[in-house]
Amino acid sequence: MESILETIKSPADLRTLSLPQMEKLAGEIRGLLIHTVSQTGGHLAPNLGVVELTIALHRVFDSPRDRIVWDVGHQAYVHKILTGRRQRFATLRQLGGISGFPKREESEHDAFGVGHSSTSISAALGIVLARDINKEKHKVVAVIGDGSLTGGQAYEALNYAGHLERDLTVILNDNEMSIDRNVGAMSEYLSKLRTDPAYYRMKRDVEYLLKRIPAIGERVASTVERLKDGLKYLVVPGMLFEELGFTYIGPIDGHNLAALIDVLQKSKPMAGPVLIHVITRKGKGYGPAESNADKFHGVGPFRVESGEIVKNGNKPSYTAVFGDAMIAVAEQDPDVIAITAAMPEGTGLKQFAARFPGRFFDVGIAEPNAVTMAAGLAAAGKKPVVAIYSTFLQRAYDQVIHDVCLQRLPVVFAIDRAGIVGEDGPTHQGVFDCSYLRSIPGLTIMAPKDENELRHMLYTAINLDGPAAIRYPRGCGLGADTGEQLRAIEIGRGEELRAGKDVALLAAGVMADPCLAASDLLARNGIRAGVVNARFIKPLDENLIRRLARDVGVIVTVEDNALAGGFGSAVLEYVNAANLNWVKIFRIGLPDKFIEHGTRPQLLARYGLTGEGIAAVVASFMQRFGVK
Repeated sequence: MESILETIKSPADLRTLSLPQMEKLAGEIRGLLIHTVSQTGGHLAPNLGVVELTIALHRVFDSPRDRIVWDVGHQAYVHKILTGRRQRFATLRQLGGISGFPKREESEHDAFGVGHSSTSISAALGIVLARDINKEKHKVVAVIGDGSLTGGQAYEALNYAGHLERDLTVILNDNEMSIDRNVGAMSEYLSKLRTDPAYYRMKRDVEYLLKRIPAIGERVASTVERLKDGLKYLVVPGMLFEELGFTYIGPIDGHNLAALIDVLQKSKPMAGPVLIHVITRKGKGYGPAESNADKFHGVGPFRVESGEIVKNGNKPSYTAVFGDAMIAVAEQDPDVIAITAAMPEGTGLKQFAARFPGRFFDVGIAEPNAVTMAAGLAAAGKKPVVAIYSTFLQRAYDQVIHDVCLQRLPVVFAIDRAGIVGEDGPTHQGVFDCSYLRSIPGLTIMAPKDENELRHMLYTAINLDGPAAIRYPRGCGLGADTGEQLRAIEIGRGEELRAGKDVALLAAGVMADPCLAASDLLARNGIRAGVVNARFIKPLDENLIRRLARDVGVIVTVEDNALAGGFGSAVLEYVNAANLNWVKIFRIGLPDKFIEHGTRPQLLARYGLTGEGIAAVVASFMQRFGVK
């Protein structure tokens, strides 16, 4: 039988299909999603859940003239397939291939680039305002998940959109999950709406008709409004959204194409902001993803038949080692508290939550709240550890400065996914944390050379009288022995791993291992390269730097962070302040650009952060200074 998917070159082709053909198309798209993501990895469960919704959106709305703005972008694969990128879909998240997120440079159908949550309504509202200023007539649709509604920016945007009363359609894709199970009052509120099939009866039309009654219309309308205010909370679903100024429609079965298309068509001409509540099932159509949606939210390559994840090596991940260490320190100290922002699995805290349920808090996708709540816990005598990915901690920068560090509160930031993350691309690369944290007074910043040192740094940070951050990468460790008893590391003291007379490689965190490999390669060319595990981004080991300046005279800093304002910049600043004007400094790190998607090994090699890359740069640098 002929494939319908192969006939879809653009969204306009959907308008020629019958309902049975569109339902067949949905099945074909699910097959392509499962096959492709099983090989490339990616966000499978969210996309399986929005197949019918995406078909309906592109059937009713005229993209790219009408603008569709996706929140986060975890669910935009179907959108990419239907907007001319099907033939390149096998390159998803691969180096040089298409992005796993909407990207304006990639397609005119990607109205706004995304990667972090809770932004779609704000962005769509900006597009609406530009449309109205330009006196244009196109439609703007924001798609947002119920998990993203735990983020405060979504409410700020809903509030302002209702105030402005401009034409805007918001699709609430409600699958009861973000990455892990949703938490909070909004999640409970939406659960109640899911069980209520009633539809709101267009209050604006009723008010309009009442006010047209001669002489008494305004008084009648006012009386009805007061009466309604007393009853509506009991009988009307979606009242929160109505109070914010939206016309609420739903809940709608998000896998019923006919119903979706009908509702979208009828709501399209409505004036003012409209919110359509759609119920979907994450992982729809693939048993392993339906039964284990959190595991298949963002997944590596897997076997389609069984859903078994293809494992890459047997070494434990930094995330897993952190999770085990958290349990160990919590067993010793009852004041240790764990906090995360919708990522108990991703940050390694799921077992901690099971072991210490009263000392674990998942605040949802609300990083600023997580940080300030931790500050409150610390002010009350507890020892909170906030586990957040590097790229997501950026969203709580103000709270890190003002609520934690300004008060010198003992909050520990466990910064997972620091450095090159890989296939999720520029929105997720954790390459700015050294730069954005280093300027904050009183914050101790550590970076372990391996997973065992991560354990000791966690213990050190928890027992520090002040704020501390530990940055560590995604993926497996080096296989270091993690059986040692936890111990404190002297603050600001680096570790000399190998002596060298010609050049000192000063490594930040996990760059220590490739620096050791580079030292071996340089030795073959007669260059004696010492290697130092800096351990601390802040405070620096100033005594060690002075000794290296005196005894070696050539220092090369190596980091998996942006060079601008990073670890190497800190060393340069100290050398300048200490007037060590004879020492020669060269910095190796990431350039002043957003790092594209690709595997972590590919990107580390591309930017010279492997043993071979570091050795080549150092050899060239040494040649410039005449070192034989």
